[in-house]
Amino acid sequence: MAKYNITEKKDKTKTLSYRTSVAPEFVEDIARKIIAKLMIEQKYRDPNYSAKRLAEDLGVNSRHISAVVSLRFQQNYSQLVGEMRIHEARYMLQDSGFNNMTMEDIAVNTGFSTRQSFYATFYRVCGITPREYRLKYGTPAAETKAVAKKKTKKTKAKKRGPKPRKAKK
Repeated sequence: MAKYNITEKKDKTKTLSYRTSVAPEFVEDIARKIIAKLMIEQKYRDPNYSAKRLAEDLGVNSRHISAVVSLRFQQNYSQLVGEMRIHEARYMLQDSGFNNMTMEDIAVNTGFSTRQSFYATFYRVCGITPREYRLKYGTPAAETKAVAKKKTKKTKAKKRGPKPRKAKK
């Protein structure tokens, strides 16, 4: 065994014991604080707001955050935050006040760091892409305004390359 640096599998019952050791009153109290921090203070919109930072803000261990989210919401922290972001994105895709926003704008405003992660999470939660969702549930002009805005952005791009030289007389 020493030749290949292989170690024995550890007993997982010891690592999962923190979930069972959390008191039910503590679970409900922390769950309310988590919802307040993420939803009311809208921390889910911050792409860098991690479970560790949430634990620091609430003054508890990050393992307790993980345990409470798992026990109370039946998902992990990333999934919980992703669903909150998608809920906001769905609202923005349906509301006519956000028709001029592109998918990238909506992704950034809801807390996703990349368009790809926005699309992947949206598809996992809703089963369709954000564009399909906007076409199906949004106002009719939503897609055309966003596409028009995107096209105008492209035409305003600066030309690159060297400037033409003036001919000498």
